[in-house]
Amino acid sequence: MRDANHLGALLRRTAEGAPDAVFLQDGAAGAATSHGAFIANAERMAAALAAAGVAPGDRVAVQAEKTAAVLELYAGTVLAGGAFLPLNPAYTAQETAAFLEDAEPRVLVCDPDRLGALEPAARRAGAAAVLTLDGRGGGTAAEARDAQAPGFAALARGPDDLAAILYTSGTTGRSKGAMLTHRNLASNAEALARLWGFSRDDALIHALPVFHTHGLFVATNVALAAGCRCLFMARFDAAQVVSAMPGATAFMGVPTHYVRLLAQDGLRGAAAGMRLFVSGSAPLAAETHRRWREETGHDILERYGMTETSMNASNPLEGERRPGSVGFALPGVELRIRDAESGAVRGPGETGMIEVRGPNVFAGYWRAPEKTARDLRPDGWFATGDVGAFDGDGYLHIAGRSGDMIISGGLNVYPREVEAALDELPMVHECAVIGVPHPDFGEGVVAVVVAREGAGASPGGVMDAIAGRLAGYKLPKRVVVVDDLPRNAMGKVRKDLLRKEHARLLE
Repeated sequence: MRDANHLGALLRRTAEGAPDAVFLQDGAAGAATSHGAFIANAERMAAALAAAGVAPGDRVAVQAEKTAAVLELYAGTVLAGGAFLPLNPAYTAQETAAFLEDAEPRVLVCDPDRLGALEPAARRAGAAAVLTLDGRGGGTAAEARDAQAPGFAALARGPDDLAAILYTSGTTGRSKGAMLTHRNLASNAEALARLWGFSRDDALIHALPVFHTHGLFVATNVALAAGCRCLFMARFDAAQVVSAMPGATAFMGVPTHYVRLLAQDGLRGAAAGMRLFVSGSAPLAAETHRRWREETGHDILERYGMTETSMNASNPLEGERRPGSVGFALPGVELRIRDAESGAVRGPGETGMIEVRGPNVFAGYWRAPEKTARDLRPDGWFATGDVGAFDGDGYLHIAGRSGDMIISGGLNVYPREVEAALDELPMVHECAVIGVPHPDFGEGVVAVVVAREGAGASPGGVMDAIAGRLAGYKLPKRVVVVDDLPRNAMGKVRKDLLRKEHARLLE
């Protein structure tokens, strides 16, 4: 009974209705894999996982470079009733071993070069099998897949059953495993496909990694739900993306992607036939939004999501896409702003903690009931840890993470507000605002700035330029000019590293 697997029914929808429709195309004009062929391979992968001992609820950990076979492993894990656990290939063997110890996967799939380092850790964590997958999609996992007969019958899994565990990015503390259910992933894919107007006529440039919710559960699941084509790229390359645009209709990226694309020759002409550019995973600077509109004629659609909830809000497909805002709650999703101390719900223009409730909200943190109880309430509201406010028109604006908020002289300073003012300066390419210890004020505002090429920005020049744009207590006490900002794999600035590096700057 194929539809008895809740998420599996969505993943294989086009394979059953239009099996010959192209799903994955290698780059702009490479070899193509149909939806039908993809699901047939995923079914064989599911049979291989079952043969390796995967039972309903078991975890399948994958740390491998981005290939179509990784997506087959994802779909195959879902069809086999397991929980997919993607791990960033950039993690060291020591970091990966810690995740394996926590998650105790039944199967680990890794790059062949990592087998010697990871197999002992996987075995200690209880893995029944350790397989390999290389950067071309070959290895023992592919061999096990190809040895299986076609037509694997998906195991029955309901909406509340576990489909995946994603570890949070850990920019502000130790990573936690977010448990995502079949309902979480299926409902979000359905909502986004409708909201963003995806259909079988679309061709999505897929240049995002697939160990993260953006590339795996937004880009991939939306394409499978809509039945569209993916121009599948192993990694983001600005020149390659621009060359693919004439044969595409949509692109999903992170803010740093858009900054790099703006530096490419021929962008204007290549983007002319595109219908949608989506940005997420980190705040998009209003200046980048403005420059993109001027260069391409398109407004970037910024959305808001996180590991624990997939997508929560989006600017509209039709209507104003407001720079500096992430738009409105997705259909079926509720958002509210609450005062951190009193718990009162805040009104328009009032800043507070962002909370979300809906079918997209995760089931809790893996083996961490105390953390789950702290952030996920019995009535379904999840405290995101983000700070923001609705404007008078209902658009949500995010001020930053609660842990990033600066308390200087007893007054709250939201880094995003200061960063937005700095982004407006012609001399600033990008920036990050942090709080560091201050002998008088407790914390002082520090701006870490990357200068625009040829602008000759200096700390004093930036300080002079921003003076008068913000209240005095919000102004940086120091400006540091650097060549680049530290980021994680999804482009989020590592403010924890900046705070550590500059901890004694104001002493």
